[in-house]
Amino acid sequence: MSQARDSAWAPDSWQRLPARQQPSYADEQELQAALATLASLPPLVTSWEVEQLKDRLADAQAGRAFVLQGGDCAESFAECTSPRIVGQLKVLLQMSVVLMAGLKRPVVRIGRLAGQYAKPRSADQETRDGESLPSYRGDLVNREPFTAADREPDPALLLRGYERAALTLNFLRALVDGGFADLHHPENWDLDFVSRSPAAEQYRAVVQQVSNSLDFFESVTGGPVHYTRRVDFYSAHEGLHLHYEQAQTRFLEHRQNWYNLTTHFPWIGMRTADPDGAHVEFFRGVQNPVGVKIGGELSTERLQALVRRLNPDNEPGRLTLIHRFGAARIEAELPRLVDAVRSTGIDVLWVCDPMHGNTETTAGGIKTRRLENIQSELRAALHLHREMGSNLGGVHLELTGEHVTECTGGSRGLTDEDLTRDYRSLVDPRLNYEQAMEIALDIANQA
Repeated sequence: MSQARDSAWAPDSWQRLPARQQPSYADEQELQAALATLASLPPLVTSWEVEQLKDRLADAQAGRAFVLQGGDCAESFAECTSPRIVGQLKVLLQMSVVLMAGLKRPVVRIGRLAGQYAKPRSADQETRDGESLPSYRGDLVNREPFTAADREPDPALLLRGYERAALTLNFLRALVDGGFADLHHPENWDLDFVSRSPAAEQYRAVVQQVSNSLDFFESVTGGPVHYTRRVDFYSAHEGLHLHYEQAQTRFLEHRQNWYNLTTHFPWIGMRTADPDGAHVEFFRGVQNPVGVKIGGELSTERLQALVRRLNPDNEPGRLTLIHRFGAARIEAELPRLVDAVRSTGIDVLWVCDPMHGNTETTAGGIKTRRLENIQSELRAALHLHREMGSNLGGVHLELTGEHVTECTGGSRGLTDEDLTRDYRSLVDPRLNYEQAMEIALDIANQA
């Protein structure tokens, strides 16, 4: 670690700074006991996986790969089930096949899973019928039912979150190591309803193209393409709950560096991206690649301070900026931020999050996102980066492998009236399988 990043840093140095979006626990001793137990448990990921991902992100930063990051807006303990995990892996694998075929580049697959259990909230309290209780901050902190007992932050949930993350990662690794992700047989990944999607024909044409290309290459070389039989898959979550993140952060003697071993790729949300705040202080000291969500509200000076603080050595693959504006604002805002970063002389990986800036509420009070706005922001991002001589190296999506009705539009023409049919998200609306595939096809067609 460089002197610049190591200066006055320790795993607990964040505790001396303002820490936003942190829960307030009633029993400090109970919290410390849970954290001590968490710190004694095996790490969820390894440092070699973290370093491997950093190398992959450096490739994407240089235009040699493309990042596909996707998953639930917020995981729940109750949905730590094999069908849901398989569904998430399937949709990300299928999207990656489409992207590889269209972009002619390797795809770095990062799941928003195995730790996405904490969520920021706009207010500390929620009021219903005159009663105010702590806001639901995700299963890592408290419980969703609107009762005083459920909404009380519970330190035991930190251990439950670790256990659920470990189960998820264990199952994912078993699937990948067992050949589930073999690109020679992408037809095996089809979800039950793919045959009913209007985009199915185009998807199958891409699958056939990939299969034919692999067969041709192997016939020429006389051997198997080993890389295609096992794909790399990485986990990510918003590093929101700093006590949880600190408890699994360790100094590794053989690397002489600190690693946050709760996940491969933590990111800092817009609400906590203060250059002088606790979250930036914590993540500046770990060796993981780090993402930061940014938007039009961010000043040029503050963005430059973030970049310098989180990547003072200009390390390739270290810092990812995930921009989110909304379709109506991206053309006015993105060029300013690209210029601001360029003037620092520090290189970053640019990723587009077309979800959050396009969130709206229907007349019936339901949060949703319209697929046409998501597509519009993505197309604008691709165009603007090219026009500025920059590189859009990835996309960050909230999605599920299930056939939910949370976002409108798409091949089935979902409307506001359809949302109540199968709306499951407790926080933000997600793309369903077919809508996610349409996004992948759209990106591939822009290449």
